Amino acid sequence: MKFTPGVLVALAALAFGAAQAAEPVTIRIGLQKYGTLVILAEQHSLDKRLAAEGVTVEWKEFPAGPQLLEALSVGSIDFGTTGEAPPVFAQAAQSPLVYVGVEPSAPAGEAILVPKDSPIQSVADLKGKRIVLNKGSNVHYLLVQALATAKLGPKDIESIYLAPADARAAFERGSVDAWAIWDPFLAAAQAATGGRVLTDAKGLAPNRQFYLAHRDFAAAHPALVSEVLDEIGQTDRWAEQHQREVALLLAPRTGISVPVLDLAVSRLGYGVTRLDETVIQDQQKIADAFFTLGLIPKPVTVRDAVWTPNS
Repeated sequence: MKFTPGVLVALAALAFGAAQAAEPVTIRIGLQKYGTLVILAEQHSLDKRLAAEGVTVEWKEFPAGPQLLEALSVGSIDFGTTGEAPPVFAQAAQSPLVYVGVEPSAPAGEAILVPKDSPIQSVADLKGKRIVLNKGSNVHYLLVQALATAKLGPKDIESIYLAPADARAAFERGSVDAWAIWDPFLAAAQAATGGRVLTDAKGLAPNRQFYLAHRDFAAAHPALVSEVLDEIGQTDRWAEQHQREVALLLAPRTGISVPVLDLAVSRLGYGVTRLDETVIQDQQKIADAFFTLGLIPKPVTVRDAVWTPNS
């Protein structure tokens, strides 16, 4: 079920507003360079909505999901968004996170990129090559799955772990053979370098964006979490129908040109929902794969971290 304005949300908002009259609350939201939360932050609709209830919103930007979840784990933020792989690594490290919402699958929004003149023509050609990626990010699972289609594993390549900005520099100077990356960095690199998509995530990985909260914060403020998700849902509905306006809105903040953002925005998933059984099972497959490959130290049960308002 998608989040839509309704009586329950309205009542939750009223109850939350009344409860907060005596005690001011701040919600610290972690976001990355791109995505629905960035649109929400730029439009200021959530800030205005919650200010009327005495709630302050603080926005904190992170270079990628793993860094964002590190901040959530130590209590520096209360809410944030990442792709599907970072919460698996974080849960394995006993992070107090809960999954509170998810955007639809967007498999065209991440890919393994090779230079335009690269001799690499297939995933099998990656054997023995240097591949740069952000460790623990969404594309980590894409890379694992792609290698498996060619009967290769992580030990058959040399993984270079760098954040997106440093990874692009390495890619451009030719010190790596391929780059596993997500939008908008993917779209920007395609435009600037002519990089060629070796494979995207279609048929390999869902590439979902999750909304996560600190378990204690979600337990203490369930109505507030529901309000944030409701506002995200409204932003999703607007953004899906106004993609050029989204590109224009994000260009100054990201430093990426509007035509490049047009491509990236067209590959986003729109429509936040609660996690259903399909999403939980897909996420569990990722967790199981990472444990089998030795990428996480112990098995995790994704369902244990799925939040419900009464949990």
